[in-house]
Amino acid sequence: MKKSLEIFTRGAAVATIAFSLSAHAQEAAPPAPAEEAAAPEVPDESVIIVTATRRASPLSNVPIAVSAVTAASLQNSGANDIRQLNQLAPSLLVSSTGSEANGSARIRGVGTVGDNPGLESSVAVFIDGVYRSRTGAGLTDLGEIERIEVLRGPQGTLFGRNASAGLINIVSKGPEFTFGAKGEITYGNYDFWRVSGSVTGPVSEKIALRMDGVWSQRDGFMKLVDAAGNKTGDANDRDRYFLRGQALIEPNDALSIRLIGDYTNRDESCCAAVYISTREVADPTPGVAGDATASPFNRIVRVLNGIKPGSVPTTPNPYSRTAYTSPNRPYVSKLKDWGLSGEINYDFGDAKLTSITAYRDYKSNDYGDYDYSAADILYRDPNTYRQFKTFTQELRLQGEAFEGKLDWLVGGYLANEKLTLEDNIVFGADYGRFATCRILTGNLTATSTPLNLSNFPYAACGSSAGLAPLIAGTGALAGAFTALTNIPSGTGDVHSRYFQKSKNWALFTHNIVHITDTLDFTGGLRYTHESKDFSASFNNNNVICPSLQTALAPALTNPASAAAARGILTFACLGNSSAGIPGVPGLNNLALRDKISDGEFSGTAVLSFKPSRETLLYASYSRGYKAGGYNLDRFELGNTGLSPLTSSPFPYFSPRSNADAPSLRFAAEKVDSFEVGMKYAARQWNVSIAAFRQEFKDFQLNTFNGTGFVVQNINGCSTALTAGRTCAKKDVKPGLISQGVEVELSASPIRNVRVSGGLTYAKAKFAKRLVGSSDGQTPLDTALFLLPGNLNSNAPEFVTTASFAWTPDIGSSGLSGLFYIDGRMTGDYNTGSDIFPEKTQDGYDVWNARIGIRGPEQRWAVEFWGQNIFNAKYTQVAFNSPLQGSGSIAQVQAFGAPTSPTAPNFAAGNQLFSAYLAEPRTYGITIRGKF
Repeated sequence: MKKSLEIFTRGAAVATIAFSLSAHAQEAAPPAPAEEAAAPEVPDESVIIVTATRRASPLSNVPIAVSAVTAASLQNSGANDIRQLNQLAPSLLVSSTGSEANGSARIRGVGTVGDNPGLESSVAVFIDGVYRSRTGAGLTDLGEIERIEVLRGPQGTLFGRNASAGLINIVSKGPEFTFGAKGEITYGNYDFWRVSGSVTGPVSEKIALRMDGVWSQRDGFMKLVDAAGNKTGDANDRDRYFLRGQALIEPNDALSIRLIGDYTNRDESCCAAVYISTREVADPTPGVAGDATASPFNRIVRVLNGIKPGSVPTTPNPYSRTAYTSPNRPYVSKLKDWGLSGEINYDFGDAKLTSITAYRDYKSNDYGDYDYSAADILYRDPNTYRQFKTFTQELRLQGEAFEGKLDWLVGGYLANEKLTLEDNIVFGADYGRFATCRILTGNLTATSTPLNLSNFPYAACGSSAGLAPLIAGTGALAGAFTALTNIPSGTGDVHSRYFQKSKNWALFTHNIVHITDTLDFTGGLRYTHESKDFSASFNNNNVICPSLQTALAPALTNPASAAAARGILTFACLGNSSAGIPGVPGLNNLALRDKISDGEFSGTAVLSFKPSRETLLYASYSRGYKAGGYNLDRFELGNTGLSPLTSSPFPYFSPRSNADAPSLRFAAEKVDSFEVGMKYAARQWNVSIAAFRQEFKDFQLNTFNGTGFVVQNINGCSTALTAGRTCAKKDVKPGLISQGVEVELSASPIRNVRVSGGLTYAKAKFAKRLVGSSDGQTPLDTALFLLPGNLNSNAPEFVTTASFAWTPDIGSSGLSGLFYIDGRMTGDYNTGSDIFPEKTQDGYDVWNARIGIRGPEQRWAVEFWGQNIFNAKYTQVAFNSPLQGSGSIAQVQAFGAPTSPTAPNFAAGNQLFSAYLAEPRTYGITIRGKF
């Protein structure tokens, strides 16, 4: 909280400085010549033209909360993909996790975690009018950009695809009928090379072409080591290229056709994670909640290091940027993304027709070490991939009526998408011994005798022979332990596939009624219909699981052996991986199919008033909607809303059938948004202020619990929950509310100087009582017990951004300089969807800077730059290290220890936590030229 207050203070200071500079300039600066005032070298925000309302309008006249980032701002900040927009748009946070295909964007503290391909983002991404179905599509080089618009709040009556939290609209540079070419070459630390270029010009009086290309390569900033500490390589590198070709055809003044084809290729090592917490905490007063005591060591760390000494650091040092990995398990991220689109505009005179047709094919292969330790526990093999094939068609017709009193727009949208996911998560060579030692070092042995954990022979975990004497002491369970210890490497999912076919169509309208010369009413309405067909086919080669299901049936009913038997089956049958036993259908024989269909109205109403030419006041209401879908993770198959181990008394014997398919569904996300705002645009400075409240029902939350992805809809209850943690449908209310204030300002106090800044206070907070469905009858998953009354993940309350650009003339020969700096100051927030305290990120500042010299008319430039120049150290996302322990300190404090020897073990929290780090300081030189 202290850091958040510091952020607020600095933000207020930034605003004060900017206003002071503006006021001083207006009072003290000599009057500029008329021609300079009409065309300042650094453009005024008030004349930036945006198309956020599908009508070209000055930013200051648009009655919605929108940030417009110009090409000059992007270039100065060093932005190559949408992640760098964080520096320029305070209400936006873009991050990536296990691979750069898994991008996540949040606006006003609300978004969708990107690791699960079954979920589309609450923040939609459009590039040249074409919807990109996953945020990760924007985490690549974008080529030359004209501008980027960040629309805050629900969208649906202006763009083909609707979004519940906001929208990022990227507009690239189009072909021109004047010949021109640009190029630049960059070199930086980590042996970073980037070469980009573009050429445009006419091939006839009616046709112009454009070609953009980018190639970049960089060493990784994460060092990979094996258990012996030997470097095996690096990760989080760059090796990618991007090509985009365009044609602009204008047969006559009424018709314009823009054709675009693009191709992106990446072949990189991504993404390594580091350990951030390896502590273990215990409950000194069993059965009493509220206290926790640090243990002298973590048993999971000792198990892993017993298997391979040096597998896990006993005291993590994450910002040494050293990641542990198993031999022959490199991190690999390959991506091929291509698409074709055609935009046709025809002016009928009284109306204009726009058609955008597009096809996209996006395929990523992300595989390698899945446990992030030097022990070989889990890995994904190279056959793992996800692919989206998407066709979209948007039509809009707009014009004016009643002598300009009405600006009308009607549109339609159609999308078909085929999603294929092939997952291959298999056990490594050390899995069986790791699982056996985890069970043996639990609080209870097979005979309920407490273990002396400090004296446990952890070195025995290193081999089956070493474990043999310990296993022999487990009596009737010895055979089961032996089978688990020797489970073969490569056991698990092999070519398990998920298929999803989505069909979406919508009709929408957006109309502006000019009631008077100063008063407008905007009304928009949309109907969206979406259907999804889901199917899956599993191929699991785990034959140990069904054999142990049969062998351990008697042990599960014996109090003396039940805990150990459950532990054995938990690991042997991880993710319900049975190949089938008599009377219990296995996954391999399961034909999983399901279908959902849903339709919903959404819309907006805005009243705007211009009391003067410089001032705009507005108030708005919007209803947003994002379709439901399927959790593409079989680990949750059959989960009825509780954690998997409590869904049934003996989940290892629960038959799986097609009736379980609905358990993977999640419902549509809906939001009611209220906003009031003011925009003021003077000649040399402008400011916009917005206050908002957004109420989300059925918020789609995706969290990784250490084993699989849990997806639940989050709703609140207005009354106390029942003993079963449910409430009546009539008492269900929004589960997540985001409210706050945004301020953005910019000033050009003197010629060649531009100052801008922003401050966002957004409190994205969950209700105090939560359930997992809109009918109130599904309880909140037990892994999410910290959510009620707390802030959403990746949702800092305070964020401030600031930038300063000075481009002074150097002599009279046309040379000019560049001095630029920008910063983002972020308050404290939690990076995990379950908001465990171990995943908390303290507030931090990130600053970029650039200094250079430019030739006449900027035909050439040499610039020295730095990103994150003060080397701020922070994580993007923290997560439970897969299978490595259980229990946060928060669980120990909340639940204490059980009094029954057969109850789930909350006596200790020994979960290890890992994180994906943000990039360190980078610096280099860029040379560019144009003609």
